[in-house]
Amino acid sequence: MTGPVVAFYAPMKAPDHPVPSGDREIARLTLRALEAAGFDSFVASDLRIYDGKGDAAVQVDLFGQAQREVDRLIDDLSDQRPVLWFTYHSYYKAPDLIGPKVARALGIPYAISEPSISPKRREGPWADFAQASEDAIARADRLFYSTDRDRPALQDAGHGDRMAHLKPFIDPGPVVPARGAGTPLRLLTVAMMRQGDKLESYRRLAAAIRALDDGRRADQPGPQITDWTLDIHGDGPARPDVQALFSDWPDRVIFHGASDAPTVRRAYETSDILIWPGVGEGVGMAYLEAQATALPVVSEDHPAQRDIVFTPLVPPNDPAAFADAIWARANDRKLVGQKVQAKIHAAHSLTAAAETLGTQLRALL
Repeated sequence: MTGPVVAFYAPMKAPDHPVPSGDREIARLTLRALEAAGFDSFVASDLRIYDGKGDAAVQVDLFGQAQREVDRLIDDLSDQRPVLWFTYHSYYKAPDLIGPKVARALGIPYAISEPSISPKRREGPWADFAQASEDAIARADRLFYSTDRDRPALQDAGHGDRMAHLKPFIDPGPVVPARGAGTPLRLLTVAMMRQGDKLESYRRLAAAIRALDDGRRADQPGPQITDWTLDIHGDGPARPDVQALFSDWPDRVIFHGASDAPTVRRAYETSDILIWPGVGEGVGMAYLEAQATALPVVSEDHPAQRDIVFTPLVPPNDPAAFADAIWARANDRKLVGQKVQAKIHAAHSLTAAAETLGTQLRALL
């Protein structure tokens, strides 16, 4: 190792976790950004601290496992101390129970990216985990927030002087030529399939497709969308429910299942519009990845999307408005694609993130 050594930890999902997700991808990207910023990082622990159901017994067990990991790490790292501890993502379901204690024992700075405070969780089945996460956030020397969704609660808790804006980022890859008009219109969705917000997004998407397909834009100028296909990359326990939502279009909607990164990249590069309502999205990596390939996006207006989607957002749960937005993007996709790609490469790249991390973290050393 040649640069300052940073201990890295992701409580919710370690970078080498076998199940792909946005959280895992962001953890991996954060490690790359730290490296690009001149740090040598290592994953200090792969202990998963996550309780998705609010189970008191699960939380008690995880507190115990975390303390044993703290004891191990203090012993292992005491002779060769990292210069800083960096945690990706701490919130009420997945608090950092390790980093604050190890950092304090070793006498090193402690930073968190994507910290989140949910005041309503201070009571109820996650109260102990919510308190632990807030304790970790209060202990941090630097808090990197990604979207305006998380910023107000952090400021209200008195952490404004330790906050820095780390914009959501990806490795954008090479510049891709923007698309021209073509037929059929190639629509794309990249999303996991599970109950809750994801399934609700698929429900809204199917309603928008129905509105798109009913011909009610016949009075609008420009080419009409009479021929389209929709490729869906993603899988999960709610796949039967998702397939049922799109059963009226067996020849137009293609389910590809879980796809690896190169396959998804090719899908971005060969499609015309990414369509995804994005109910309850955290960061929304698919939006960034799509726009980096000059692929326009149609999404609903939710807090996370306001930071990273560079096309007009659609009112939530309005199928007609969503269909109209698809029609609009279909007729200006080349110009829009060029603009959104330029914005991603300029402000949401791995290089931009490395610059922010390097400046902010070196100020702590």
